[in-house]
Amino acid sequence: MANQLMQKLKTELPMSINRRKFINQTAIAGAALLASTLVTKEAHAEAANNRLTILHTNDVHSRLEPFPMDGGRNQGMGGVAARAALIASIRKETEHVLLLDAGDIFQGTPYFNMYQGEPEMKAMTMMGYDAATMGNHDFDGGIENFATQLQHASFPILICNYDFSNTPLENKTAPYKIFQKGKIKIGILGLGIELEGLVPQNLYGKTIYQDPILAANKTADILKKQGCDLIICLSHLGDKYDDGKISDEILAKETENIDLILGGHTHRFFEIPRKYTNKKQNEVLVNQVGWAGIQLGRIDYDFSLYSAGKRVASKSILIRNK
Repeated sequence: MANQLMQKLKTELPMSINRRKFINQTAIAGAALLASTLVTKEAHAEAANNRLTILHTNDVHSRLEPFPMDGGRNQGMGGVAARAALIASIRKETEHVLLLDAGDIFQGTPYFNMYQGEPEMKAMTMMGYDAATMGNHDFDGGIENFATQLQHASFPILICNYDFSNTPLENKTAPYKIFQKGKIKIGILGLGIELEGLVPQNLYGKTIYQDPILAANKTADILKKQGCDLIICLSHLGDKYDDGKISDEILAKETENIDLILGGHTHRFFEIPRKYTNKKQNEVLVNQVGWAGIQLGRIDYDFSLYSAGKRVASKSILIRNK
C-alpha cells in the first residue's frame, strides 16, 4: 500500500508542479498581453490627440445645389448634400476636425435673391462649421441683413480688421477664437478685404477697414501669448495681385506668428498649399479651394512626429453629386 502511494506521488507530483507552472506562466502571459493591449490603446490615443484635420471652403456663393447637368464643365459638382456627406465620413474616421470657411458665403444663385442668406447659414450650421470670416459679397444684402442672418448660424464670424462700432454688426463678430482639439491648441483669426470701391458704401455703412497686416500680427501675437500651437488666418484678401494690393502672399511674408492662411476672394484652385517664409524665417502655408463648393480642402497636421514643429499633409477633394 505504501509502495503504491509513493508511486502515485512520484507520477502525480511532477504533473502538479507542471500544472502550477503552466497556470503561473499563463497568468503572466495574460497579464503581459493585457498590459500590451493597454499600452497600444494608450499609444493610439496619444497619437490621435496630436493629430488635427482641417477642412475648409471659400467663396461658396450660395451654391446649395450642385451645378445642373447641362453639359457645362462643372455639371454635377458642388452642393451641400454631397459636401455634408463627405464631411460626415471624414469625421467618422478622424477624431479631431475643424471645419472653416474663408468668406463669400452669399450671392450667386436664386437662393440668396429669394431668402437673403438664411438657407446658407442654416446649411453651414447643419454641417457643423466651427468658424468663418466675411467676404465682400456677404454685404450684398446690406450689413443689417448679415446681422439678421447670424441668428441662423451656430458658428462665429471672425474678423479682426473691420471695426463694426455703431453698426448692426457691433458685438456680433469676434477678432479670433481659440479651439482645443486633443493636445493641440488652435487660434483662429479672420481678415476682410478693403470694401471701398468694391462694395457700395450704403451696404457696409459705418464699417471701418483697418490695415490687415497690422491687425493680423497684433491678433496673432495675442494668440501666441495664450499658448496656441497652431495659428490659422481665415482671409478674404485674395491670393495675389499685380498692383501690389495687400494679398495672402504679402500677408504670409509680413506675418510673424501665423502658420496657415486659408484664403478666398480670387477663386483659385490650388493643387497644393503654397509655401512662404515669414518675418521670423518660419514657414507659412497658404491654401485656397476655388469657388462654389466644388472642392473641399483638407490639411492634416501631426504634431507627434517631430519634437519641434509639425508634419503636414494636404489634398483638395472634388465634390460631385452621386
